[in-house]
Amino acid sequence: MTRCEFFTEGDRITGFTVYGHSGYGEAGTDIVCAAVSAVVTMAEATINDVCGAKAKVRVKDEDARVTLMLPASCDEEDAVQAVLAGMMLTLVGMRDDYPDYIEVLEV
Repeated sequence: MTRCEFFTEGDRITGFTVYGHSGYGEAGTDIVCAAVSAVVTMAEATINDVCGAKAKVRVKDEDARVTLMLPASCDEEDAVQAVLAGMMLTLVGMRDDYPDYIEVLEV
């Protein structure tokens, strides 16, 4: 199962960790894992490369884990929060479609 954890402080999403393999299909052909990877990659690229938020990103290949943590404040805060909220909504929609393969939590 893929687990998606969003970290919050009040109304602010401060980051996320996504880890694990969904188990929907064989490695290399798993459409659920591919979709989650695409969502995570798009969010990270938009937050750091488009918005310039300078979020810290850590990737651990051995357990298929990506963690992104925002700085205490960033110039494009509204845009970054919109990206993270959109990411969360997208993953929640995927969880609703594939409940045995994706878990989404706010922690």
